[in-house]
Amino acid sequence: MDSNNPSSKEWKLIEKTMMQLGTEQRRSRRWGVFFKMLTFGYLFVLLFVMADGLGDKQLSDSESYTALVDLRGVIAASEEASADFLVTGLRAAFEAEGSKAVILRINSPGGSPVQSGYVYDEIKRLRVLYPDIPLYAVISDIGASGAYYIAAAADQIYADKASLVGSIGVVASGFGFVNTMEKLGVERRLYTSGNHKAFLDPFSEEKESEVQFWNSVLNKTHEQFIAKVKDGRGDRLHIDEDTFSGLIWNGEQALEKGFVDGLGSAGYVAREIVGEEEIVDFTPQPDPFERFTKTLGMAAGKTMASVLNIGNFSMR
Repeated sequence: MDSNNPSSKEWKLIEKTMMQLGTEQRRSRRWGVFFKMLTFGYLFVLLFVMADGLGDKQLSDSESYTALVDLRGVIAASEEASADFLVTGLRAAFEAEGSKAVILRINSPGGSPVQSGYVYDEIKRLRVLYPDIPLYAVISDIGASGAYYIAAAADQIYADKASLVGSIGVVASGFGFVNTMEKLGVERRLYTSGNHKAFLDPFSEEKESEVQFWNSVLNKTHEQFIAKVKDGRGDRLHIDEDTFSGLIWNGEQALEKGFVDGLGSAGYVAREIVGEEEIVDFTPQPDPFERFTKTLGMAAGKTMASVLNIGNFSMR
């Protein structure tokens, strides 16, 4: 076909236009599929969260049962294992008419001494208000540091033979970048009001007086921790030079040292110790809308990856 022929040029223009239309149609279909899948995922997650939320509100029809509250993860104000969450669950568990006993199931490496102290004190208060409802702490994988701080408030503590228990100590850590700054030729400029306002600054030389002061703060907090454990465990605790050193033991060793009263799971305690095998979970759940938006975000990400074929690369 002659390229100088006007008909040839018109044909090429038509061909190019049709190809562009085809490309646009394919792109439109791809995004159409994406939004349909996103809508489907949105509705599916919404129904799941609503059903899950309804399930959280259902209690046992039995006249008596063992109440359960879970302590999971790091103990901190912004986490699921915050004092507010735990105290809310414990209060509900003790106040429920059918509660014969309360189990605090622990799987935590510890965390904030402040949050742990709040929960410890609340357990002691609830035990005075409800003297006929005992509280058992049950450690699963780990109950260390601040988590054991809380467990010490229980009437009895149980763990698995391989659980990690103890770590009665206080730690603070950081880094020093003074030599790094010098090697890079970076000048540190720090402006403060107050002689010690910038103490522990990682880009400044340590001062011995400030190190001693900080150690005194840690030692005092450690003493508070020790006092709570002694008060909670009493004569059951076999104290030696390692007891409050920060070491951690397995369940069998912890039993020998008096850190725990027996070996067993939450189910074992409910069945054999409490005498009420049925367990009702009083662990507070995050806000349903918050859970929904988080789950929706994950679902949207997976849907987009599927539509755009992202994340399917693998090496085997």
